Amino acid sequence: MATVAAELRKIRDKVEAGQRLTFEDGMTLEASNDIFTIGELANIVRERYNGNFGYYNVNTHINPTNVCVYKCDFCAFRADLDDKRAYTMDRDQIIERAKQAHDRGATELHIVGGLHHKLPFQYYVDVVKWVKEAAPEIHVKAYTGVEVEWFVKIDRKPIRDILQALIDAGLGSLPGGGAEIFHPEVREQICGAKANTETWLEVHRTAHQLGLKSNATMLYGHIEKAQHRIDHLMRLRELQDETGGFQTFIPLAFHPDHSRMDEIPKPSGVMDLKTMAISRLMLDNFPHIKAYWVMLGIKIAQVALKFGADDLDGTVVHETIYHAAGAETPQEISVKEIRRLIAETGREPVERDTLYHKVERSEGSWRAGDAIKVTALAGVGR
Repeated sequence: MATVAAELRKIRDKVEAGQRLTFEDGMTLEASNDIFTIGELANIVRERYNGNFGYYNVNTHINPTNVCVYKCDFCAFRADLDDKRAYTMDRDQIIERAKQAHDRGATELHIVGGLHHKLPFQYYVDVVKWVKEAAPEIHVKAYTGVEVEWFVKIDRKPIRDILQALIDAGLGSLPGGGAEIFHPEVREQICGAKANTETWLEVHRTAHQLGLKSNATMLYGHIEKAQHRIDHLMRLRELQDETGGFQTFIPLAFHPDHSRMDEIPKPSGVMDLKTMAISRLMLDNFPHIKAYWVMLGIKIAQVALKFGADDLDGTVVHETIYHAAGAETPQEISVKEIRRLIAETGREPVERDTLYHKVERSEGSWRAGDAIKVTALAGVGR
């Protein structure tokens, strides 16, 4: 224990000097029970990047289908084609959802779903087109690296061509899902059939080369161990050094309910905050760390704004994937409530769009078309 404490003091010196932490440093942080010191160090980096701002956005989710060819052990959302829960949204349903989002003042539609083995790639392209037809000003953040890899398989075209077709349809950025845990010791056990680590990273590398920004995630609190989490963060950091295209990292707390891993307990609040803080410390080249309130719970997400996170995500609406896995958080949250939660921590609430431009609205106005976007926030960033 004394050795860990001594190594933690060395890590403090590195953090205060703005020096990069090593894999061994990450393992020291994982071994330490001094969560308050780890949180304090993460807060130094957080404020170095984002000052006192606490970001949120006004967004809506669309999950076009829950039919999925893969059967990942941790997933409670997927359904077989003949399952009574199975669904696939059509053009009218997608357009209606996009119009609802516009009327609520959303600046972003977050679109992810199952890998339907009976649908052509054109359906997924059309989903983007239908959204842009109904609400052309809304940013479309759609399709994980795993989904893109599936599109490559069914359309028999390279990653670059698949992404370009989606960009031509109106795609604005990629979400970070499907990363789960990169290390093969874990990935092969929990989701071995779907896109491997190298493919997931190559999808995001190609997206960045095409000018798209993307997010990244890590699913923690199941069968993985500390070394797997640190390895995951190191791989992301390496790709970010190469491309600079990641803008946000989101640690995702595992929800076991209704999955084939339901014997595993949920991560504790301590693990949630510690993972958030370590992520902020290791990912020194990621501008933003998000505390996704849907998975963490509102209270832990709020505290996470002092443990390295600078973003709570948004109003969400229609989230089904994590609620299928037992998330007990609300389906949506109001702008008034999310601003209150941020302000209670002493942070300044800032509405942002998907690409972290500040959004200013006329008083009382929540239509997306009324938003004024400012391209930068003074004094933010390293």
